[in-house]
Amino acid sequence: MPGIGSDSKRSACGSISRRELLRRMALGLGAVALVSAEPALAAPLTVADQPTAPRWTAPTLVHQGMGTVTIYSALNESTNNAFTDAFKLAMPGMETAVLPLAAAGELQTRIQTEKDSPKCDVFIGGDQAFHEVLGKQGLLEQYVSPNAASIAPAYKDPNGFWTGWYIGIFGLVVNKDRWASEMADKPSPTTWDDLIQSGLTGQVMLPDPVKTGGGYIFLADQVFRFGRDEEKAFDYMKSLHANVGQYVASSPLGIQLVGQGQFLIGANWGHDILTAANAGLPVEFIAPKQAANEIGGVSIVKDGPNSEGAKMFVDWVLSPEGSALNVKLSNRLSVLPSIPPAPGAPTLDMVDMVDYDRPWAAENKDRLIKAWQSAVGM
Repeated sequence: MPGIGSDSKRSACGSISRRELLRRMALGLGAVALVSAEPALAAPLTVADQPTAPRWTAPTLVHQGMGTVTIYSALNESTNNAFTDAFKLAMPGMETAVLPLAAAGELQTRIQTEKDSPKCDVFIGGDQAFHEVLGKQGLLEQYVSPNAASIAPAYKDPNGFWTGWYIGIFGLVVNKDRWASEMADKPSPTTWDDLIQSGLTGQVMLPDPVKTGGGYIFLADQVFRFGRDEEKAFDYMKSLHANVGQYVASSPLGIQLVGQGQFLIGANWGHDILTAANAGLPVEFIAPKQAANEIGGVSIVKDGPNSEGAKMFVDWVLSPEGSALNVKLSNRLSVLPSIPPAPGAPTLDMVDMVDYDRPWAAENKDRLIKAWQSAVGM
């Protein structure tokens, strides 16, 4: 294939250079560099730092999409940067434009708002429940990547609207320094009930259940651990509300606030807590009894500007190389059994997991959120 950088190469029309054609395509997509408001949890990593990001070729993939792939991402900034750089290295000629909002709920709402004129091609990150809703609303394209063949059925949509590509475990995040100095007479927390103990008024951080996948998974977790007795679950959420100092709009922000000492304890993703600890923040991940987990999804927006390019991106995300790079960048668990976990990362077999019913949680999400808002006066 001729290189896109050659001005002498002409398009099929014979009058517009390939460079000019791609420039116009990019302009038509509104492919501008969108800046994240989210601070990165760790120093940005370059492709050169990644031994797991070689040039990748897969002869079974026949997509010919060119130009820019527009991505709505619920990942943090450093992961976005290194991940998309590796994709472009693996797929010469492709470009990416990323809207990074670590709150997957806001991205879901944006895709719903743009349904009559989709602006993005790929939705990546966030729990599969966000993708599931969009698929049922007819806003996602059915696509089964050849690279999904080795992924267990539990981690992908049987209808092909989304594919899981990582697993995250949700638990407690503790500021080790503050706990050692202020809670020295108390044992380390081991259960969700430790969040409602005395002495923590205003000292608990919780991701917002409305805006974040983690916040809603936490809410649903309480329902499941109380045997679906919603009265007990909401009594717990009301007691917790008295200790919550802030419901943060994104999970990464919550970890930073705990790491900075603004809050003593909170609930968050184990892989992100490990990333923050490796970057020097005094935070620790504790997997409480009856913890929950997410299946991070990737999906293609229906009628997006570059559907073929979107398929190429999804194929790369689900490749062994893309999966290994994600583990290295984010400490998440891969859904591919061949990819080992990051050093020190919590794994499912190490944690007492709640019996989390994903279809029920998805079906009852709106109702539970409204009930929670009513219970706590939000």
